[in-house]
Amino acid sequence: MSTFRFRAIEKAASRVAVKVEELGRKSLIFGDNVFNDKSMRQFLTPEAYQAVKNAQFGIKIDRKLADYIALGMKEWALSKGVTHYTHWFQPLTGITAEKHDAFFETQFDGDPVEKFNGSQLVQQEPDASSFPNGGIRNTFEARGYTAWDPTSPAFIFGSTLCIPTVFISYTGEALDNKTPLLKALNAIDIAATEVARYFDKNVKKVTPTLGWEQEYFLVDSALAASRPDILTTGRTLLGHTAAKGQQLDDHYFGSIPSRVLNYMHDLENNCILLGIPVKTRHNEVAPNQFELAPIFEETNLAVDHNSLLMDVMKKVAEKHHFKVLFHEKPFKGVNGSGKHNNWSLATDTGVNLLSPSKTPKSNLQFLTFFINTIKAVNDNEELLRSSIASASNDHRLGANEAPPAIMSMFIGQQLTKVLEELKVVTDGKLSPEEKTDLKLNVVGKIPDVLLDNTDRNRTSPFAFTGNKWEFRAVGSTANCAMPMTVLNTIVAKQLKDFKLEVDHLIEKEGLKKDEAIFNVLREYIKQSERILFEGDGYSEEWEMEAEKRGLSNNKNTPDALKIKIAPQSIAIFEEMEVMTKIEIEARYEIELEEYVKRLQIEGRVLGDIARNHVIPTAVRYQNMVIENVKGLKEIFGEKKFKDVASEQLVLIEKISHHIAQISTKVTEMTNERKTANNIEDVEEQAKAYCNKIKPYFDIIRYHSDKLEMMVDNELWTLTKYRELLFTN
Repeated sequence: MSTFRFRAIEKAASRVAVKVEELGRKSLIFGDNVFNDKSMRQFLTPEAYQAVKNAQFGIKIDRKLADYIALGMKEWALSKGVTHYTHWFQPLTGITAEKHDAFFETQFDGDPVEKFNGSQLVQQEPDASSFPNGGIRNTFEARGYTAWDPTSPAFIFGSTLCIPTVFISYTGEALDNKTPLLKALNAIDIAATEVARYFDKNVKKVTPTLGWEQEYFLVDSALAASRPDILTTGRTLLGHTAAKGQQLDDHYFGSIPSRVLNYMHDLENNCILLGIPVKTRHNEVAPNQFELAPIFEETNLAVDHNSLLMDVMKKVAEKHHFKVLFHEKPFKGVNGSGKHNNWSLATDTGVNLLSPSKTPKSNLQFLTFFINTIKAVNDNEELLRSSIASASNDHRLGANEAPPAIMSMFIGQQLTKVLEELKVVTDGKLSPEEKTDLKLNVVGKIPDVLLDNTDRNRTSPFAFTGNKWEFRAVGSTANCAMPMTVLNTIVAKQLKDFKLEVDHLIEKEGLKKDEAIFNVLREYIKQSERILFEGDGYSEEWEMEAEKRGLSNNKNTPDALKIKIAPQSIAIFEEMEVMTKIEIEARYEIELEEYVKRLQIEGRVLGDIARNHVIPTAVRYQNMVIENVKGLKEIFGEKKFKDVASEQLVLIEKISHHIAQISTKVTEMTNERKTANNIEDVEEQAKAYCNKIKPYFDIIRYHSDKLEMMVDNELWTLTKYRELLFTN
């Protein structure tokens, strides 16, 4: 984002801050810079307004009406001082992208005019040559298209009108994260609506909702600038743990430091303008770690808002002389950061399908969607694991502050008991006694069960938390689109299969609807028991037990990603019309390439710091100690100086050992990297980086961190953890 552009939004945010302080209510100016329902009613004709609303249900917009929509959008933007527009999209880099065009044009007679029409709104043709494509097209085939997504409203960021769009290739394949997500949301809408109509014929649409929790670190920007590893990789590759970390539990939910609170206040003002419904802010477990969370939204909009938020957070941090770190593990020895994805399903009749009720009928509906989700995750746990795989998240998973790499589901003891009781129901038609028992003793008591079911399991990757599922394993740098695409796709597939089975029992076996549903759910419970786990996910016992159950344990990204191109995975995505085989294979290649490049960059930076910072500093200090020993020898003579200087002599020897080890290991790592870079097959190259190069990182770090504790503090050139983590 340009400085000019950020200054514009900064001024707008300042004006909002004044309004908020005067009025005391952020709700009065929420979404002020969003082309939302209120703005559309004011600037669009009734026909154009209705066309946008219809488009949100998949109805195509007429080209003539698109011109009217573009005109209204332009007039609204110009009324707020906007000068440019952009198609805002999410390529497979994991971040957002934009190319700005001015409204300003000159006509054939040279007269200037602000112009923006329907064709410019609906479609643009950015250069796609430098974006990841996974072999879908050649480098010289640069053509790509962005197409307007009317389900996510346009917004003003600085002096630019941003129009959320999808990004596809000339031949139609998705080159972004949004396109598969939209298709997955459509798939689950269709499948879930069909099942929901078992219980309420008035349901016409089911919308997946998402509430993300963004964790992050704030580091003083001047201190961050002194660390080449933070600037280049987003994490510290070296650094001895501070004497005080998080062991006193004094940071979590503690009083927010004033400087950080000012940053949060400024950030929230920007979010309010952009319609991001931020609600919660607090200190997280690690020093200088914080969290921000919004109100739940429709999943596509929530994903857009999270991507936008991360951009805004970085820019606001600059103003407050902070650097915001999203890396899953920026500091060794303290908690890393995640982005918990809280997921549920809501009907257009206002019902949360994962929220139980006081009536048995509604609870049967709850159990239907609850158990089908368990079955979907059980059958596709390895695919779900692949959706959160990355080089940075590998550092966090299983690191005692995040779930392990083994996918399991936590539902609590009480709901486990409910499923156990439901599992033993007799096959086929239910007797009157069985119906009464189910309705009163199993299904009917669920609200009371959940009222007391307040336990939580931080070690569970996928936990039920009362009226939603919390996917806890998502990393803090992640674009939520990928895990949400996979989750919604596998649940959609499961609900589709469920309906086929239930309909078969009703039509072919003559069972009543409730009996058919109970019979299918009972079998699903039996088939999915292996995925349910209530214990400590960090324990070695669970790792052995998970292996017995046949659950995957892919601890690194290359291993985790393999399932993406497995025949069964491709079949699911193609059946649900979310991605084609070409698109899936392209993403697999792109994610492996990114993994390699990130480790390649980290290896280069680590070698640079080790050779140009750590070793020279250690040698300089060692020379000072040597001079000290020489002086002692002159004073005390040959006989006594060894006794007097024994500690110094040991220190000199230790420093020499660590320097030699660092130098040797950096050379070996560099040679291994050169070998790996010549491997043409990206899968084999990723394995080489994972198994042969990455292990050197910890060895080099160990010796460097030892030197950090030996060398004179005034000589050490790298800012230490005690400053990075405790300066705010």
